[in-house]
Amino acid sequence: MTSATSRLKVGVDVPWVTSWSDEPLGPIGPCASVDGQLAASQAEKPGQGRPLYSQNHLFRQRRTVREMLCPMCGKPTSEGDRWCQTATWTTAGDLRARGFGPALPATLADDRSLLNCGAIAPLHHACASAALTRCPHLGGMADKTLKRFPRAWVIIPLWIEAKRPTGGSLPAVSFLQLVGVEP
Repeated sequence: MTSATSRLKVGVDVPWVTSWSDEPLGPIGPCASVDGQLAASQAEKPGQGRPLYSQNHLFRQRRTVREMLCPMCGKPTSEGDRWCQTATWTTAGDLRARGFGPALPATLADDRSLLNCGAIAPLHHACASAALTRCPHLGGMADKTLKRFPRAWVIIPLWIEAKRPTGGSLPAVSFLQLVGVEP
């Protein structure tokens, strides 16, 4: 059963990256968003049903990170207009200690400052500012400072264990984590 099209506008009232109730999870399979690697899939019906705020759509999330698309409006961001709302400053050593070492370049010193964006790609400044005023979750954050995204970054795949019907499992990408590298 398909729900009615929402009156809420995708990319304006609801972030482009948000999942909708009519977008169920799908099978594990090769995915273009991660160069054909195995990845979790999800139906594509933005605007159908009700928005599932704080639940990123798997494919659209991976596209935002890989293509530097604004999670709010879905349009490309330019190098001078990339801003992070929920990112936190950390170091390469901290990320290595948390198990992300294999995804980081070995040349990054442990004390190198990094902007850990998690699964949220940078937004346009205008989109980030609007989201801060409209979103109760963002409005409730202690740190509301928009952080300029660095010119260099590392993408870290976040893996899930996909069970095979015949037994055993395979690793599959769920989301992509984004880490900005300070010069």
